[in-house]
Amino acid sequence: MTKELMLGNKALARGFYEAGCKVISSYPGTPSTEITEEAAKYEEIYCEWAPNEKVALEAAHGASLGGVRSACAMKHVGLNVAADPLFTISYQGLNAGLVICVADDPGMHSSQNEQDSRHYAIAAKVPMLEPSDSDEARRFVSIAYELSEKYSTPVLIKMCTRVAHSQSIVSLGERVVPGQVPYRKDPTKVMMTANSRNAHVRVEKRTGDLIEYAENCELNRVEMGDTSVGIITSSTCYQYAREVFGAKASILKLGMVYPLPEKLLLDFAAKVDRVIVLEELDPIIENHCKQLGIRVTGKDTFPICGEFSQNLVKNCLGMETPAYSALPETIPGRPPVMCAGCPHRGIFYVLKKNKCMVYGDIGCYTLGAVAPLNAMDLNVCMGASCSGLHGFNKAMGAAGEKNSVGVIGDSTFIHSGITGITGIAYNGSNSTIIILDNSITGMTGHQQNPTTGRNLYGDPAAKVDLEALCRALGFRRVRVVDPYDLAQVETVLKEELAAEEPSIIISRRPCVMIKGTVTAPALKADSEKCVGCRMCMQIGCPAIAMKDGKVAIDPTLCIGCGVCTQLCKFGALCSCEKEEK
Repeated sequence: MTKELMLGNKALARGFYEAGCKVISSYPGTPSTEITEEAAKYEEIYCEWAPNEKVALEAAHGASLGGVRSACAMKHVGLNVAADPLFTISYQGLNAGLVICVADDPGMHSSQNEQDSRHYAIAAKVPMLEPSDSDEARRFVSIAYELSEKYSTPVLIKMCTRVAHSQSIVSLGERVVPGQVPYRKDPTKVMMTANSRNAHVRVEKRTGDLIEYAENCELNRVEMGDTSVGIITSSTCYQYAREVFGAKASILKLGMVYPLPEKLLLDFAAKVDRVIVLEELDPIIENHCKQLGIRVTGKDTFPICGEFSQNLVKNCLGMETPAYSALPETIPGRPPVMCAGCPHRGIFYVLKKNKCMVYGDIGCYTLGAVAPLNAMDLNVCMGASCSGLHGFNKAMGAAGEKNSVGVIGDSTFIHSGITGITGIAYNGSNSTIIILDNSITGMTGHQQNPTTGRNLYGDPAAKVDLEALCRALGFRRVRVVDPYDLAQVETVLKEELAAEEPSIIISRRPCVMIKGTVTAPALKADSEKCVGCRMCMQIGCPAIAMKDGKVAIDPTLCIGCGVCTQLCKFGALCSCEKEEK
């Protein structure tokens, strides 16, 4: 059998290949993005980027109705967006198998919250599997499809950052494609009145059947050893338990985290003197055990916030941690920063200069909130900058309308900003929205989106005309600016804030990290002209530093955008071309 070292996300993609999946529709979101990118490398699987997670799930469900195994992938906050179809699909049922991958982010490495997706499995009453390493991720896909088709339900596979982005050995299998299931019209699938009531009864019976399945399935296993302590756990916490307690520990390892077994848990608890539940975030397993009457050590000992580690588990249990795990010195903080030459930097500088209230959104431009720009007031979720600003201005009136803007990226605008600006135009707040069009989905690693003119495979595709779209939605004032031109940006911003109607400003410059983006030579710093005023430092460009009281340019980072030259009143920064002349 061939073996390969794989990321958890790549192993999931391999699992989809082996299980005969034919259609995957997703929206990128760390730490889930690589699942679809890796699956797209298999010619046998059609993959696409959908405008948002709701559309992705609906498309995947449509493929299931068409009779082929399908899937979609998203991060935990993406499941919020997809929740609407998820709950009804649970009632309606499927034709062929449907698997939904959701990647949680304990510790919030790249997220605005650290919600626990197990709550969605419970609320939607759909089974959820949780692998603890890459090979389990691959194997669980086939099991998920079997469950999906046997019980006519979507199945959630829950990943987390450490499983998704860690590597372990994977045993490769062959691709097996089930026959396409014929589509048959079924009036009971129309979710209304009596059909929905009957469907709910079926869902409850299905849950009972799945509990019985969970009692003896291969996903849940008991590893008996020392009976003084028994650990009930899942996902990466299983790996931590093995490392902390050793190979002789008694562990009930749960691979199916909803619905949870009952008899299996009770039998395991009866065989050990003390039960510890080890789980990140919310006490889902712990509360279930308590409902069964099992006394456990759980969140009274382990934190409810953040991700776990081996040392954290040891510290919480009062165990000694090895000396080599402590660092002799405190490592300096390394806060995130926008790239040198980032087209968003000029926009945020002008917004800060004009003391605007900035309703932010989700993307790499969220970094406009950090020092020294400190230009973003808040953010909530994808698209909230548009609808949130509208509500803010309805409350504030002219005091808000003349000094507030919403900022949103091109991909996020397509995801959920369109409906927000529709509300602005339709309900009439004098709001100004700035669309930061950098021609890519930047934060998750440069995926295409409907505004780029390319599909997931890089092939030509229909391209959304942002200007025409905004006008079609009711905006008469739509302006396009170059964010490298600070004077132009400031002039247009003041004009649109002063206008007595809603307006859109499109800041258009491609992300400097896109392969093939043309850049200028690095700038030069003239120490004789520099007076050390530090005005150039106000934009927070990582290519600019102060050395011995004078400005210095790092030529390995500078892309010659020229934004800093517009801040220097003494001509201490210039391009190589100007210097030669």
